[in-house]
Amino acid sequence: MKTAIHPEYTATTIVCACGTVYNTRSTGDNLRIGICAACHPFYTGQQKFVDTAGRIEKFARRYGKTKAGK
Repeated sequence: MKTAIHPEYTATTIVCACGTVYNTRSTGDNLRIGICAACHPFYTGQQKFVDTAGRIEKFARRYGKTKAGK
């Protein structure tokens, strides 16, 4: 590797809005994030499923069926 062109890689603390703290290494200083694996709905099991089938049916009623649907 070439010398004096790479950023400094130091120990960093990442703090989430929920209070979870991760210790890692990074080129940036202490980081603050808004959501992490400890509070994200997908990982905590509180995920809400969107009714996409209802949206498609509403679109088809409003604008008629497409040629691909026939």
